Amino acid sequence: MVLVVTSAYPTKTKQYKPCKHLVLYFHDIIYNGMNKENATSAIVAAPQGANLTILASQFHFGNIAVFDDPITLDNNLHSKPVGRAQGMYLYDTKNTYTAWLGFSFVFNSTDYYQGTINFIGADPLMNKTRDISIVGGTGDFFMHRGVATLMTDSFEGEVYFRLKVDIKFYECW
Repeated sequence: MVLVVTSAYPTKTKQYKPCKHLVLYFHDIIYNGMNKENATSAIVAAPQGANLTILASQFHFGNIAVFDDPITLDNNLHSKPVGRAQGMYLYDTKNTYTAWLGFSFVFNSTDYYQGTINFIGADPLMNKTRDISIVGGTGDFFMHRGVATLMTDSFEGEVYFRLKVDIKFYECW
């Protein structure tokens, strides 16, 4: 009889270092029926009986919003944008504030970056920091993958919020 003993835990854990690191901010101004000139996002679906200018009352469950938000290098909404955050978020939980995100950072600037970075994942909004997946990109970010740590940097009621996005790429081509 032969007895083989193995460990389910590795003796050394590999510490991964990012091959590229960026910190950017995006600014979301949701359409509320009175701010069409400044709005960068809009509710496009709501629970039955709700309107499309006010988020649903119970943790916003059932709301879907699309956005085209400016991306800046600092947390100032009035800074020169280096790109746009374009995509959607949907509120998908009935008992807490949680959203599911699918969006791209779209860059078209010779001063900064060109191409896209694509993000997807759950966003438990009540956590101070949240990680979502970077699933690819184009241009300067061709085939890049990694993790983006989101932090709500500012919010004003249900009309404006700003996210700090700490981007770490672990696969760079």
